[in-house]
This record gives sequence, structure tokens and C-alpha cells, in this order.
Amino acid sequence: MADMSVDLVAVERRLWSGRASFVSAQTSEGQIGIMPGHEPLLGQLAEGGTVTIVDTEGRRVVAAVHGGFFSVTADTVRILAETAEFSSEVDVDAARKVLSDGAATPEDQLAARGRVLAVERAASS
Repeated sequence: MADMSVDLVAVERRLWSGRASFVSAQTSEGQIGIMPGHEPLLGQLAEGGTVTIVDTEGRRVVAAVHGGFFSVTADTVRILAETAEFSSEVDVDAARKVLSDGAATPEDQLAARGRVLAVERAASS
């Protein structure tokens, strides 16, 4: 089975590093799926998006990401997010409160939406 080296890094920490068979990310242009041997690419991560990594054992890692970039070569994916957190770390109640708060900034709303989406995607696996 073909695989690729993947790093998911936020400004404050490295979240995940290892070998994976598939990466999916929300970009400013839409959803993208990346498999080993993908054409080289540089993209912008969506504000309030998610990244899903499927490791070589078939385990899924889902993270909420907010802004940043990713780069792809035939055998590497580097995801550099402004902020990121694993779906298991998300306080979904707090994120839902932000979504229902009319006084929350648009940026806070987008980040909260990404957190809730990450939890939902992780639960659907």
C-alpha cells in the first residue's frame, strides 16, 4: 500500500506526524482529497475548516483547523494551520454557545463552526 509523510502543525504545537494513506482538507476553494502520488500543490486552508488524516493502519484523525496553508508533493503533505485542535479536544458545548451568540465575531463563529464540524466528522467514522 502506498503512503506518504504527513505533518499537521499549528502555531502553538505539532498535532500529528506520521505516515498516512489519505488526507482530506477544507480549502478556500473547496474540499480536497490527497493520496500518495498527488500532483504538487500549495493551498490555503479554509477558516473554520477540518482536516482528516487516515493513517496507514486505517485510523482516522480529525482536527478542526482555522486558517493557514498546506503543501503537497508526491510523497509529503505539510499542513500549517494558524490554530488547530483534535476533535477529541473540542468543547462542543462551548462551540455551540458561540454559534448561537449573536454578539460573537464572525471569526469566532467560523472557528466554532469548524470545531463542531470536526466533532461531527469524527463521530461519523
